[in-house]
Amino acid sequence: MPTIHGLLETALYVTDLPGAAGFYRRLFGFGTLLESERLIALDVVGRNVLLLFKAGSTEAAFETPGGVIPGHSGSGTTHLAFSVGADEVAPWQQRLESDGVAIESTVTWPGGAKSLYFRDFDNHLVELITPGFWSTY
Repeated sequence: MPTIHGLLETALYVTDLPGAAGFYRRLFGFGTLLESERLIALDVVGRNVLLLFKAGSTEAAFETPGGVIPGHSGSGTTHLAFSVGADEVAPWQQRLESDGVAIESTVTWPGGAKSLYFRDFDNHLVELITPGFWSTY
């Protein structure tokens, strides 16, 4: 059986593409891998890609020189989580506060993990989570 090597891309659908990308670049320092009128792809620490799609711009199939990308879309607020070290919770709290990002909730999980929850530019729920919740991290 062939194997999966990991989850490479996570997609969010946003109303203001430059504003959303600016939020993730400013807060996390993510570099830009690709930028167009319909999407911005951000480098998440050299291992993953955060795709920010302009809402409504990807519903139709998209022709590329190498083939067709089938149409896709999403709506409503969604959730994503970034892993952080257990010793980085307080610095992240300070970073969020200094950037004017309100922490909506802090959760300490039974296994010892801690989560900080806040909203991004489009009101998606973003989580920073330390090791100890999932057996994979």
